[in-house]
Amino acid sequence: MTRILGLSGSLRAASFNTGLLRAAAEAAPEGVTLDARTLQGVPLYDGDLERDAGVPPAVAALKEALAEADGLLLVTPEYNNGIPGVFKNAIDWMSRPPGGTDLFRGKPVAVIGASPGGFGTMLAQNMWLPVLRTLGSRPWFEGRLMVSRAGGLFDAGGNLTDAETQQRLAAFVAGFAGFVRGAA
Repeated sequence: MTRILGLSGSLRAASFNTGLLRAAAEAAPEGVTLDARTLQGVPLYDGDLERDAGVPPAVAALKEALAEADGLLLVTPEYNNGIPGVFKNAIDWMSRPPGGTDLFRGKPVAVIGASPGGFGTMLAQNMWLPVLRTLGSRPWFEGRLMVSRAGGLFDAGGNLTDAETQQRLAAFVAGFAGFVRGAA
């Protein structure tokens, strides 16, 4: 069984990106489990908090899920042409001891995202590359999925309703799962 941890970088309940992640989990091929998670409960990184109270429970749960996963799927919004602060914050927390960057080292990773704009999440996806390089992960470059004009592709609850996007997503997830299996 191939295990992929999927993280949505949005906190909004009806987020296009959380909906895209749910759809990715549903589209996972046979033999693949995609564990869809959000950043709920992850506090802003504070070295004093870390020193005094240790790793917060929400962060510990994400770190444990990452340690158990064979691959990582980041589902990123794009805010002001960049990476959402809350998403980068969660990855920063996850890269701290115990485990630290070793949790990411060599881990296959892919980045997708949805946006109401016309360019999808192209700039945010590109901005993740230096972070992923620093963490020592293995980005998958064979596929790319940027869902643009997402307002017409999702319902009011944030569920992906567009058949063409669902097909593109299923192909992306299958391709990434193959990369993850080959990296094992």
